[in-house]
Amino acid sequence: MRGSVDWQSAELVKAIFVEGTKKEERIDPCHPNHNCVSSFMTMVTYRSVWNNAGHWMKEFYSIKDFEQITAEHIEAYMLYKIEYYPSKAYLEKISAALGKLEVALKRYAQQKYGEPRNYDFGVRQIQLNLARNLNRVYDGYHSRIYKEPEQLIAMLANHKHRCAAHVQLHGLARAEGCTLIRPEQMHGYHHDPITKKEIGIIQTKEKGGKIGDVFVDVDTYRQIEKIINQEGRFKINYKSYAEDIRNACAILQIECHGSHGFRWTGAQRRVREYQRAGYSYEEALQGVSWEMKHFRSSITEHYLG
Repeated sequence: MRGSVDWQSAELVKAIFVEGTKKEERIDPCHPNHNCVSSFMTMVTYRSVWNNAGHWMKEFYSIKDFEQITAEHIEAYMLYKIEYYPSKAYLEKISAALGKLEVALKRYAQQKYGEPRNYDFGVRQIQLNLARNLNRVYDGYHSRIYKEPEQLIAMLANHKHRCAAHVQLHGLARAEGCTLIRPEQMHGYHHDPITKKEIGIIQTKEKGGKIGDVFVDVDTYRQIEKIINQEGRFKINYKSYAEDIRNACAILQIECHGSHGFRWTGAQRRVREYQRAGYSYEEALQGVSWEMKHFRSSITEHYLG
C-alpha cells in the first residue's frame, strides 16, 4: 500500500467501516459485515490510534506500508505506550483499535488481492493484560522517580542503553528522542545557561512532532558521537531497552518505572539546578517545562514527587 500514513488509514477505514450495520450482522462470522465498525465516532477514534501508530512505526521501524505491520511492531508500540503509565481506559482503547486494524488489514487484503493474508495482533491483548495485572496503568498519583538513577544506569547490560538512559536523565528526552539519533541531530558543544557547565546538544523530535534541544553531559555526547561515526547513526531497539531496565531493576530489587522514570528523575534534578542558579520556583517550573517540550509550568509539577 502506497501513500502517506493518513491516506493509508483512510483506505483501511473503507475496508471496515459500514455505518449503521446491525449488531447481529457484526457478530455473525458468516455475514459480510462480520467484525465491521458501524459507529462513525468509534471509527474516528480508531483511525486516530492507527495514524499515531503508523507514524511511530515509520519513525522507528521504517514501516511505510501498513500491510508490512507485524505482531512485533504491535507489541513494541504497546510497550511504548505503557512506558508513559497510561490510564486503563486509554490503553484499552489502543488495544481495541489495534485489534480492528488487524481486521481491516485482513479485509483490505481480501478485497484487493482476492485472498486473505495472515495478520495476528493478539499480542496487544497480552500486553494489555500484563499492564493491568502488574499495575502499570494509571490508578491515581504514582511517582516514577528513581532514587539512585546512576546506579541503575550502571547496571544496564547494553552500552547503548546506558547512553540512551543518560539522554533521558540529563536531557529530559522521551524514549523516541533517544532510540534513534542521526548525525544531523548532533549540534556540538555549548555551555548550559543554567549550570554554566559544558554540555552537548542533541536536537530531537518527540511526541506530537515537537522539535527541540536536549542538553546531555559531555561524556554521553562523545560516546554517542563515536557510535554515530562508526555506525552512521545511533539506534537501539526500544523493546530491548525496556527489558534491560526491568532486568537491572530486578537485580537492584527496586521498583521499575521504565525508561520514562529517568525523565521524571531528571525533571526533579533540573528544577533544583534552576533554583540554585537563582530562579524562583515558578520560574524553574516554567524553564523545565519548556525543556521537556511542554508549554505550561503546571505540567512539570506532575513530575515532582
